[in-house]
Amino acid sequence: MAQTSLSLFDLVPGKVVCDRWEITRSYRQGGMSATFEVTDAEDGATRELQVFPSALFGDTEQTGEFAGVMEAWRAIDAPAVLSVKSVETLVDGTLVLATAFPPDQSLRDWLNENERMPAGGVIELASELIDGLAAIHAAGQVHGDIKPYTIHVDGEGGSPVLIDGGITPGLWSAKHLGDKTALIGTPYYAPVEQFGGESPDVQSDIYNLATVLFELAAGCVPWAGVSFLEVFQAKLAKEPPTFAERAPTVEFPGGFEDMIRGGLMTDRRERYSSTTEFAERLAAL
Repeated sequence: MAQTSLSLFDLVPGKVVCDRWEITRSYRQGGMSATFEVTDAEDGATRELQVFPSALFGDTEQTGEFAGVMEAWRAIDAPAVLSVKSVETLVDGTLVLATAFPPDQSLRDWLNENERMPAGGVIELASELIDGLAAIHAAGQVHGDIKPYTIHVDGEGGSPVLIDGGITPGLWSAKHLGDKTALIGTPYYAPVEQFGGESPDVQSDIYNLATVLFELAAGCVPWAGVSFLEVFQAKLAKEPPTFAERAPTVEFPGGFEDMIRGGLMTDRRERYSSTTEFAERLAAL
């Protein structure tokens, strides 16, 4: 019999979800989902299974909208994007998403261990991530929450992979999203327009990524501040902070800082309009 709902007792090691995914262990806690390492009964491969509870969605229409976004992600084939293998919506509105298994280490873990990355490494990583983001945008999608926790890396100096991508305007604007997840609670990486409630788009993805690249190179985020309000006020400045202001002892090659700052402009009209523009600026270094 097909599974119609999931309880906590269904999400323990040894249990099989949707007659296909055998749970090995609880793996990590995503922003909107519970996440597990599973074995695929069809081919024996290790996958990641994300379970999005029905309570996350306001109604069945919102569930269907999010499922449609995840179905679109199945067509995205890029080394720097975690591939989606299966999307299933249960009768009670729970959404079950199976993906490839990501590398263990997040970029946040890497930064905690290494503090900062040499400019050459940042350039290489930026190229791979921009290619991945271009594939997402070409599919008509946005990632929506790029930050060091949603970029995983494969070993020392390994390739990056974007995880936990995909969002809908309905989910973004729903009040309970802000209460129950860290999606809106990462102000360091969000452009100023999102503080006013605008949902993610191509340019907010670019801004997210440029912020991550600045942090990798400088060892700190561009904007000083601890509270949500302090960060917001800092971001209202017309120009983003310079490396000299935030990392005065670190030297960078010519053009490197301008390449990153082009994605950090407060006025979106002055920001890169596409990943193509971002990639061209990077290639010119």
